Amino acid sequence: MLRYTVKEVAEIYRVSENTVLTWIARGDLEPVDISRGQNLRPKWRITEKALEKFEMLRTPTNDADTPTPKRRRRRPAVPEVY
Repeated sequence: MLRYTVKEVAEIYRVSENTVLTWIARGDLEPVDISRGQNLRPKWRITEKALEKFEMLRTPTNDADTPTPKRRRRRPAVPEVY
């Protein structure tokens, strides 16, 4: 089973390491803490299975039953005067 570091995941998704840490903090991405001691900073590793689950949650699905909303035309903030 492959385990990726936070830096490697950031490179895969082309985001910063802070973004990956935010995903971990929000619970979007499930890491494994491999630090040995109680007083050490956590050393996160992310498994392939966790990445697959993360991608499934973030993949948009467009069911045939749910219609796509139509975009509304915005009115200009300043009325046009002729």
